[in-house]
Amino acid sequence: PWSLYKKIRMSTKKFDTLLTGLVPGLVLPFLTLLLIWVIKSDRGFGDFLAHFQQMNMLSKMVSLAAIPNLLLFFLFIWTNRNFAARGVIFATFLLAFIMVILKTV
Repeated sequence: PWSLYKKIRMSTKKFDTLLTGLVPGLVLPFLTLLLIWVIKSDRGFGDFLAHFQQMNMLSKMVSLAAIPNLLLFFLFIWTNRNFAARGVIFATFLLAFIMVILKTV
C-alpha cells in the first residue's frame, strides 16, 4: 500500500491548478506596471495611469505589462503544469478584455 501511495503522490504535480496560473497571471502584469512606474515616473501611480489614459496609451501599457505572462506560461509548460498554464492563458484573455474596454472608453 505504501508504494501505491508514493506512486500516486509522485504522479500529481504540485501547483497544477487553474487558480495557480490565474492568480500569478493577473498579479504579474500589475507588478510589471508598478515596476515601470517606479523606474520611469516621478508622479503618483494614479497620475501615472491618468497620464497614459489622456494620451490614449493606457491599453498599450497594459499590453506591455502582460508580456511577462509569456514567460510564466512557458515556465508552466516546461514543468508539465498544463492546468496552471491554462490559468495564465485565461488571465491573459481577461487582460485582453480589459484592453478592449480601455480602447473604447
